[in-house]
Amino acid sequence: MQMFNPPEWQRPKGYSNGVTAYGQMIFVAGQVGWDSSETFQTDDLVGQVRQALTNIVAILAEAGAKPEHIVRMNWYLADKDEYNARLAEIGAVYRELIGRHFPAMTALQVAGFVEDGAKIEIEVTAMLPA
Repeated sequence: MQMFNPPEWQRPKGYSNGVTAYGQMIFVAGQVGWDSSETFQTDDLVGQVRQALTNIVAILAEAGAKPEHIVRMNWYLADKDEYNARLAEIGAVYRELIGRHFPAMTALQVAGFVEDGAKIEIEVTAMLPA
């Protein structure tokens, strides 16, 4: 896997503009911030990010993958202003669970989620090396 950014561009913070990878693809469905019993333990955004990322790590492990195999992440947000205001806390949780691995990412504010109480949903594509 190789992350890349055009050299004349400013370095992105916390993600890569592009990724190349070869191997077996793993598609992780969007994970909201609930636990394995589908219960939200908190309505706090950072707490839900922690749980969603924990869920992703567990699903990747079932496929024999680790966070460093993630090539793309899509973050769907209920409130971009809350996300931006708490970005330092979210970044700390991200580094704790995913590490200093920054795949291609997109973050979007959405009108709502199917699951009432969700503040975030994170979808991942990963690649196991061939």
